[in-house]
Amino acid sequence: MEGARYNANQVRHRCLMGPYSEMRQLSRRGAVLQLLQKDNLSEWARNYWGRVYDTIALEEDRYNARVAVTFKNARSGEAL
Repeated sequence: MEGARYNANQVRHRCLMGPYSEMRQLSRRGAVLQLLQKDNLSEWARNYWGRVYDTIALEEDRYNARVAVTFKNARSGEAL
């Protein structure tokens, strides 16, 4: 399970939002898919990462809307 936790943290830390890039979104989706292919995930982890996989924005408009919502109420220096 330790390996799965490390991979999940890798995926999470690489997900900083920047300008839309289809290649980056596909890369993110691929990283989550690799995690989902592991056979040692708990049901909770599989459900969580399955939702992450399903909700990665592959269209620029959807991505930009998500960025706007994410940062709407963020303050400088505050963790999201």
